[in-house]
Amino acid sequence: MNVLRRSAAVLAATAVIGAAMPTMTALAADDPSPSASAALPSGLYGSTDPKYDGVWRQSLALLAQHTAGVTPAAKAVDWLAGQQCANGAFAAFRAEPTAACDAKVTVDTNSTAAAVQALKAVGGHDSAVGKAVTWLKSQQNKDGGWGYAPGSPSDTNSTGVVIGALAAAGASADRTPYDLLAKWSIPCDQDGGGGGGLAYQPDKTGKLTANADATAAGVLGALGKGFAATAGKAPVEGYICADSDKARTRDEVARNGAEYLADAVHEKGYLVSALPGAKPQPDYGNTADAVVAMAAQGWTKPAKKSYAWLTANSAQWAKQSGPAAYAELIFAAHAMGADPRDFGGTDLVTALNATGPAPRAAAAEHTGAKKSSGTSVWWIVGTGLVAGIGIGFLFSGRRKQRQL
Repeated sequence: MNVLRRSAAVLAATAVIGAAMPTMTALAADDPSPSASAALPSGLYGSTDPKYDGVWRQSLALLAQHTAGVTPAAKAVDWLAGQQCANGAFAAFRAEPTAACDAKVTVDTNSTAAAVQALKAVGGHDSAVGKAVTWLKSQQNKDGGWGYAPGSPSDTNSTGVVIGALAAAGASADRTPYDLLAKWSIPCDQDGGGGGGLAYQPDKTGKLTANADATAAGVLGALGKGFAATAGKAPVEGYICADSDKARTRDEVARNGAEYLADAVHEKGYLVSALPGAKPQPDYGNTADAVVAMAAQGWTKPAKKSYAWLTANSAQWAKQSGPAAYAELIFAAHAMGADPRDFGGTDLVTALNATGPAPRAAAAEHTGAKKSSGTSVWWIVGTGLVAGIGIGFLFSGRRKQRQL
């Protein structure tokens, strides 16, 4: 769910679909939705061009507010609901939401699934949620997973976020998606490392390469949880990897993935990513996602180091990146049972509220809530097709068992 990969994800998805659907052109020639107007909608969170992430960041913002006990502004919720197409799907952004969705509006599963989670949480939009769920179910591939856009092959990230949306809506898929997650869960004894992690997709030869972003999404998917996951019950003992010749269960997929993430952050406390030829940099979004995934599995002990690192280092990143970044950090605090209003000296809730229309109500009596001035001011699909970002967190000599 790395916010900085939204635009790249759209580019990658469009390229993939273009190969399968000749009527579509590259994104450079045909935007995924009508171009954003110069003036941003008054109900929208964030100050940057929403062309590639408007629905995504709005959904995360509203869900994070709800998670923190805040009632979002009516016009913010209305803006999100108004982005829905007649068939139930959402695009990344529609500059003219009153116009009918046509072939130029590229809808996608990730935006739709995020909107489902947000609209279900804030309430009052059962019809919109139902239509979106029906559309998502219609997009399930024969292998049980989902791709980013209609006609695209399944990937772990999209599959995970859709499972979370269906769970939030109290719905289920027509075919189980868990067999696909198990298929892409890397055996613990795989040569070259990466055991326990999940691949975004197999490469052309069928090889699986561990991807931290996909692993976090896969863990939540295997657990049947969405973005705003709460901490699970900690296992008494560390997990021993299953026989690589046997299909992994949902529980084994989640436990293996959580252990992979715990190993990945064990030394530094954070994950890294890098563009080709560039120096690796801390990946704040992926680290926050890893914290949520580990905590959701019940692995709060190995997640504490990463959470502490985030509280000490991510404030400037969130300020620069905008509402979805604040939302990710709020989800991390929520999963860890911590107060997002006291996040290393930053009130994440107030800072998020300041990026858009003032909420209708906030839980002022929230335990530990701290009044402070707001700071004004981004995965989801971290793919193996997108510039190598968020890929290859491979470890040799993995511990086969972790005592919690």
